[in-house]
Amino acid sequence: MNLEYLFKQYKEQSISGRYLTLDHIAPLLDKLNTNGQVEIIGTSVLGEPIYSYQIGTGKTRAYLWSQMHGNESTTTKALFDFINLLNDNTDFAKQMLETFTFYCIPMLNPDGARLYTRANANEIDLNRDSQDLTQPESKVLREVFEKFKPDFCFNLHDQRTIFGAGTTGKPATVSFLAPSYNEEREVNENRLKAINIIAGINEELQKYIPGQVGRFDDSFNINCIGDTFQFLGVPTILFEAGHFPDDYEREITRKFIFFSLILSFKQIFENDLVNNRFGEYLNISQNKVVFYDFMYKNVKINYDGIEIITNFVAQYKEELIENKIHFNAYIAEVGELENYFGHYEYDAKGAEYSDDFENFPKTGQKANFYLNKNVKFVNGLIKS
Repeated sequence: MNLEYLFKQYKEQSISGRYLTLDHIAPLLDKLNTNGQVEIIGTSVLGEPIYSYQIGTGKTRAYLWSQMHGNESTTTKALFDFINLLNDNTDFAKQMLETFTFYCIPMLNPDGARLYTRANANEIDLNRDSQDLTQPESKVLREVFEKFKPDFCFNLHDQRTIFGAGTTGKPATVSFLAPSYNEEREVNENRLKAINIIAGINEELQKYIPGQVGRFDDSFNINCIGDTFQFLGVPTILFEAGHFPDDYEREITRKFIFFSLILSFKQIFENDLVNNRFGEYLNISQNKVVFYDFMYKNVKINYDGIEIITNFVAQYKEELIENKIHFNAYIAEVGELENYFGHYEYDAKGAEYSDDFENFPKTGQKANFYLNKNVKFVNGLIKS
């Protein structure tokens, strides 16, 4: 199976970038709704419709939801790519639709999507509301779970650029988790199914992004939706779309999420879940907070009349301005910063820092500065 070819063929060209709202996906849902496959299953806090899309007639029931956090859109893009594949008249698509019934919620948190926030309009993290069910979006997700009775659940998210695959200096471009179902983090039959799927995905992804797959911490939190569904006896997999070098729009990471969806269902179809691959799963590097977007090394700073050579880092803030996401770099920390990496690194080799304010890299200040007064940095990068 040529995954690269499939992505080129089925990538949904009408959606891209990080800002994805109902306005962007509604035309796609209209196009897909040829025979009642699309339904409005609820409304958000602000009255936006929450849509579902169902396809397939198979006995194995797969439940997928994306944009539970409104500013996490990469998996939504990949989900539509995957839906395009399912709607083509190929042998693989026919196999999938005869084996599975897919129930998808492409955008669970449309208010957060429009506001570009993690939380919903009530400022509640829906992924901490799986027990209290205080929010309409949480209730919809749970009601579908009870009614649809899935055999597998796929919880689709983005993660920040701060995560690395262990301490190797490589970003966690894609991370996974088979959530725990109890405090002891034991492995039962259902959790092992999720573990085996992840091990299979990782084996294939290593051919494309060696060393860039991460494993999320499996501490048990029943308030998280994945832990709840695993506790209720359904194998659940968390997908986290992370950073690929220079891919802040997450169009390359999108491809690897698409790959991962195909690989998941291919394994289930082939019944390739009978072995115990727990050891392989544990060998996936654990996600670690080890990255900043920018790291500047060996910078001379005049601090209270004393010259020191030190390092500092900057981080992008994703800011929604006039319906467009702007990546604005702000200084985050000054110091030795051992065991940290930058997605962009610059060795100043003792060049002196200056800016238009106090000639000191102050936390929270925009990353606009000079080195030796002749190398200008604007928004974190050298301005030529």
